[in-house]
This record gives sequence, structure tokens and C-alpha cells, in this order.
Amino acid sequence: MPRPFETLAVDAHGLALHARQRHATGTPAVVFLHGWLDHGHGFDWLVEHLPDTWRLVMFDFRGMGRSAWLPRPGHYQLSDCLVDVEAVLRAAGLDAAHLVGHSLGGIIATAYAAARPSRVRSISLIESLGPMGGPPENALPRLRGFLDDLERAPNRKRYPSVEAAAARLRENNPGLPESAALHLARHGTEPLEGGIAFTFDPAHRRRFAQGFDDAQWLAVSSAVTCPVQLILGDTGHRIDEERAQARLAALRLARPPLVIPGGHHVHMEQPEAVARTLVNFISP
Repeated sequence: MPRPFETLAVDAHGLALHARQRHATGTPAVVFLHGWLDHGHGFDWLVEHLPDTWRLVMFDFRGMGRSAWLPRPGHYQLSDCLVDVEAVLRAAGLDAAHLVGHSLGGIIATAYAAARPSRVRSISLIESLGPMGGPPENALPRLRGFLDDLERAPNRKRYPSVEAAAARLRENNPGLPESAALHLARHGTEPLEGGIAFTFDPAHRRRFAQGFDDAQWLAVSSAVTCPVQLILGDTGHRIDEERAQARLAALRLARPPLVIPGGHHVHMEQPEAVARTLVNFISP
């Protein structure tokens, strides 16, 4: 019988993060980083297929899942997620760990591995080749968009049921299987007057004030020194070929990208296949 997950108390400089771990004395230690507006339970089906001897840590980024929101008028920025990773490693007493990141989580895993090379043993990127980026001239419109978004009050939409919330997830991501959408909705909603609402802070929908342009992201990716693997769904998200090749070259992958049947949440569609890839990459 698989070992149970236990609560891990994480204090990210005064902000409480929701985190769970399995087998606190196991090795290797693997930390999972979820995608934008998702939560750590998105890895539930994947970890069922990982060795029982491994130490596994899953958490929710600030303002997502069951983690605390920033007090008003707080503003979320990409760098906040690096603070969360560092807080989780500190709370778990880990000097270093393997990172597995999906989508946004992969961006954070890459940035953290570049900034803290001694603390990351490897990174496994699931459907994640970096932020949208673009040229430097995007910086000014981004700043203007950030200020414009501040004029719009955050709105938590109500849904009559978990099934309705899951249907909304599938509207935004048509390739997401119904079973995966229901799982994400069950663990990512809470009762609210008039129905249920997603637990993420709606302020996350505001645009960032700062972001990496393409040249900056290549510089960050090039600074990663640990082994890197990339796992893609065959119908997942893609960036243009020229940009993708530049980013792959910067990361110096330990092996060619692995393409598995599935979409952007391929780790939920094909958990056993993705787990097998992680075992083959992390175990040696």
C-alpha cells in the first residue's frame, strides 16, 4: 500500500503555503511545481506510479490552490514563485532536490535552477519551454497593461456545481479530459455564497508588470547547469519553431524531448508513461 501524504507547514516570509509530502526520509527528493491557476493535486495520478521509496513534495503557489492569498492590494509577480520554491525547500529541510514542473511550474523550475544551481539536482519540464517572451519593446505595453488591470476589481465567478466548474476548465483548455477537469475542480474550488468558486486569487489574472523577453530568457536558460529533460504532449501547447530551437539549445537537454500522446496536461492523461520517464531520468 502506498505511503500516505502528510501536511508540510511552509512559511513563505509570512505567507502560509499549502504543501504535502510523502516519505519524509526517502530518497531521492522530488518537488513538484504546478501550472498557472492549477494546484499540487494535479500531480496526484502521476505520483501513484512513482517508487514508494522516493520523497515527494507537492505544494500550491501563493494565491493558488489552498495557499494563502496576498493581502489587498497585493500584486503577484513571477519572481514570487521563486520565493515559494525556496520556502518549500527550507521547510522540508532539503539542501537540494529534483524539480518537476508543469507549464508555469517548468518556467519557475528553470529560473530557480539558474539562480540556485547548488540546490537543484535535475529539472523535468512538462509542456514548458519558457514564457511567451517576445522582443524588448514589449516591456512598455506590459507596464501599461499592469496599470490598466489595477483599475478592474478582482471578480470570483460562482458556479452551481463542481461539474460546472470543471466544464469551465475545459472551455479554457478543450484538450483537457473530463476526468482530469473534475479532479482539478474538486480540489480547486470551495463553497461561496451563491454556489462554489475556484480557490485561486482572481488577482492572478492581472498582467505582470515585468517579464522576461526572449534574450533574457535565453540567458537564464543557459545558466542552468543540472540535467534537464522535456516532456511534451503530442497535441499540447507549442511555440514557433525558431524560438523553440533556440530555447532547446540554451537548455542543453540531457536527452531529446519525449513526446507522449496527450495535451497540455499530459501528466494527467498519461500518468504512468510520464512517471516512467521520471524514473528513468531521476533514478540513475
